[in-house]
Amino acid sequence: MSLTARNQVFTNMLETLSRDYLQGKEDVLRLSAIALLTGGHILIEDLPGLGKTTVALALAGITGLSFGRVQCTSDLLPSDITGLSIFNRDDGRFSFQHGPIFNNIVLLDEINRAMPRTQSAMLEAMEERRVTVEGVTHHLPEPFMVFATQNPSDQSGTFPLPESQLDRFLICTDIGYPEEILEKQIIAGGGIRERISEMMPLVTREEILAARRDVQSVYLSAKVLDYIYLLVSATRTDDLIQTGLSTRAAINLAQASKASAYLAGRDYVAPDDVKNMFQAVCAHRLVLRSEMSAIDRGGVLRTIASRIPLPLV
Repeated sequence: MSLTARNQVFTNMLETLSRDYLQGKEDVLRLSAIALLTGGHILIEDLPGLGKTTVALALAGITGLSFGRVQCTSDLLPSDITGLSIFNRDDGRFSFQHGPIFNNIVLLDEINRAMPRTQSAMLEAMEERRVTVEGVTHHLPEPFMVFATQNPSDQSGTFPLPESQLDRFLICTDIGYPEEILEKQIIAGGGIRERISEMMPLVTREEILAARRDVQSVYLSAKVLDYIYLLVSATRTDDLIQTGLSTRAAINLAQASKASAYLAGRDYVAPDDVKNMFQAVCAHRLVLRSEMSAIDRGGVLRTIASRIPLPLV
């Protein structure tokens, strides 16, 4: 299948999801597809009941990928995610029982309700695509993607994710309330979980892996690369920011911009791709000065982007 044909497959996938299943969630669906196409992970922060889990289920259903779910609670143990060795009396030896992390798409629901020790157990899986249990390394399937949700940090029973954990997520976004007319339609129609469970896949695993290779080959010009560097370096000298963006953030911004261009049907990154992905990829990585903690991090990035002119390419 050609690059253009694969691109059209993903375009049709997103159109089907937003038209038939998840109306009004075009932005989060597109960002989820970008995470999938880059081999990244996505974190969605919003109030309960706005469809975070449904988006993950729909993405797994329409891609036909294996799906695992972890409901994070304060008593969740690392072994509940990774799996553990169990003694088999019949053959007199231990055998490893895979945990839910051994799926293509893993939903970590309400991740910030898990204790920090359990949160840290996910780091190796997210970064290295493997887990080590009792000294033995087990590789995770490809493609592999963590789709995490979290409630706002001011809700009871939450443990804020450390910066090292947040940095593993390519994208962080929210969903928000739907518009009035759309919300009334959703209320009248009821839940769609049953319809999603019967969804027919529109994309194969092989097409996803091939599309990932296509995304890597999307052209990033020197001028656009300079633009990415200017955006990232500006966060390191801003008076509102205590810790600016890292080189990893710049790499992730370039990757997400390539995927954005790919979904738009282009084989090159335009400056607008970078500007449009800047907040979703980078806002959650910022550490503001303590006296500025109430300021919207996305707003800080929008201000920085407004000061740096788009390059002419």
